[in-house]
Amino acid sequence: MSLVARIQQRLSSRLARTEIHDLLAFAAFAVLAILVLVTFNDYAISNDEIVQHRYGELILAYYASGFTDVRLFQFDNLYLYGGLFDIVSIAVERVLAFDLYDIRHVLCAFTGIGGIAATWAVGRLIAGPRAGLLALVALAACGPWYGTMFNHTKDVPFAAAMMGATYFLLRGARDLPRPRQRDLLMFGLLLGCALGLRATGLLMIGYAGLLVLLRLPDLTTWAERSRFVGTTMLHAMPAMVLAYAIMIAAWPWAALEPLNPLRAVAAFAHFHYGIQTLAFGQIYEMGDVPRWYVPAYLAIKLPLTILAGALIALFAAAWTARDASSWRNARQREIVMLGFVAVFPVLCQVIGQGPAFTGMRHFIFVVPPFAALAGIGFEAMLAKCEAKGRLLGASALAGVVGALAVNAVTLVQLHPYEYIFFNPLISGLEGASRRFDMDYWSAIMPEAVDSLEAFLNKKDRNSSLSRPRYTVGVCGERVSFENEAKDDPRLTWVDEWEDADFFISSTQMNCDRRMAGETIATIERFGVPIGVVKDRRGIVRPGLSRNP
Repeated sequence: MSLVARIQQRLSSRLARTEIHDLLAFAAFAVLAILVLVTFNDYAISNDEIVQHRYGELILAYYASGFTDVRLFQFDNLYLYGGLFDIVSIAVERVLAFDLYDIRHVLCAFTGIGGIAATWAVGRLIAGPRAGLLALVALAACGPWYGTMFNHTKDVPFAAAMMGATYFLLRGARDLPRPRQRDLLMFGLLLGCALGLRATGLLMIGYAGLLVLLRLPDLTTWAERSRFVGTTMLHAMPAMVLAYAIMIAAWPWAALEPLNPLRAVAAFAHFHYGIQTLAFGQIYEMGDVPRWYVPAYLAIKLPLTILAGALIALFAAAWTARDASSWRNARQREIVMLGFVAVFPVLCQVIGQGPAFTGMRHFIFVVPPFAALAGIGFEAMLAKCEAKGRLLGASALAGVVGALAVNAVTLVQLHPYEYIFFNPLISGLEGASRRFDMDYWSAIMPEAVDSLEAFLNKKDRNSSLSRPRYTVGVCGERVSFENEAKDDPRLTWVDEWEDADFFISSTQMNCDRRMAGETIATIERFGVPIGVVKDRRGIVRPGLSRNP
C-alpha cells in the first residue's frame, strides 16, 4: 500500500471514530478562520492599539540596548501591563512586512478563535462533545466576544490565555497530586501568557489553590492531606517557573522587583483618570461608577442564551450540592470551579467598587467561562428533556439551536460593529442608544471615510490633478482616520474641529452633537444611528459655494 493510501486510510478511520459534535466543531473553527481572513479589513484601529504598539517597541528597545534604554518605564502607565501581544505582532511584522495593523487584527482574531477553542474544550471536558459544541457556538455568536476579537488587543488575548489555562488546570486537577506533565506544561505556558499581558492573571494561581482545597475532603487524615498538598506543589513548581519566565520576558517592570505584579493589581484597583462612562443615561467618572456597573453591563451585553444556559448550569450545580457526597464527584467540582472563575472577578469589582469604564471591556475575560457554563447548562437541560421523550428532546434542541442562530444573524446584521450588541433586556441597540457606552473605539471610521469619499466623488467634477483639499475634524483617533484616508489626498486631519470642512463622529457620549453641520451620511444599524459625517463648509466658509 502506498504512503498516500495509508494516510487516507488513517484519516478515514479517525473520521469514522470522531463524534458528530466534534466534526461540527471542527467545521465551525474552519468557518471562523475563513471569516477572519475575509473580514479583518472591515475593523478600525482601536485607541489602545496605537499606544500598545509603541509600548512594544519600547520593550524591544529596552532589551536591544542591554537594559539601558528605560523609556518604557516612563511611558504613561503602560509599564503596569505586559506587552506580550505587542512584541509578537512587531516580530511578525518584521518577518512578513505586511501592514502592522492588519497583522495585529488578524493575530488578535486568531487568538480570539483560540479562546473559543478553549471554551469548547472546557465544555467538552466537563459535559461531553455536545456541551462543547454548544459552548463554542454560544461564544462565537456573542457580540462582546466576536466583535472585540479583531482589535481589542489587550482584552481578548488575555481572556483567551486565561480560558486556555483554565482548561489545563481542570484537566490537570483530575490527576492530582501528580498531574500529567503535558497538562502542567500547557498550564504554565498559558498562565505565563496571561501574566505577560495583565497582572490579573494572578487570579489563576488562586484558582489552582482552590481546586487543590476542593480535593482535600476526599482524604481522611491530616497526614494524607499534607502529603497531597506537598506532592501537588512539588509537581506544579516547573509550571510556575515557566509562567514566571514568560511573564518577566514580556513584562520588564515585573522583573525589577518580585512584588511588582501585586503592585500592578493594587494600582488597577485605584485608577482615577478623567474618563467618563455612561450607564442608564447617567454620566459617571471612571472612579465613581456604582457597584452595579459591571454586573449591569454583563446582564445587558451578554446574549440571553449565555445568561440562561449559565444560570441553568449554576442552578443545577447548587441543587446537586445539597448532597454533601456530591463534592466527591469530579464533574460537580469542575462546574463549581468554572462558576467561581466566571463570577469571582465580578464580585471583587462589586465589593471593592473599583474603577470601570467602556462597559464590560475590562471583564471580557469572564465571558468564555460564562459561555462554557451555558454549553454545560444546555446539555444538562437537553439530557433531561430527552429522558422524558424523543419529541420533547428534539423540541428543546430546536429551541436552543434557534436561539443561537438568532444571535448569529444579529451579529451579521451588526457587522462590523458586533461589539455594540445589547440584548433584549433593554430593547437591544435602540434601548442602549445614548444611554450606554456603544462605539467607544470609533469603529465607524472605515465606513465614515468611505461615505465621505463617495460624497466627494459624486460632487467633484474636476480632474484628479485639480481636486481641492478638505480638512476633517474627527471625534476619534488620528491614526485611525489617517489609516482609512491614506489613499485620498483630498482629506487632511485637523485638530481644531471648529475650522474643519467636514466632521466625523460616532454617537458615543453625544460627540456627534458637538459640531453643527449638514449630515451627509449616517452610519446606523437596526435604524439606530451610531455615527455621522457632517458637511461644515457652509459654516466655516459661508462665502463659498458648498459644491467642491
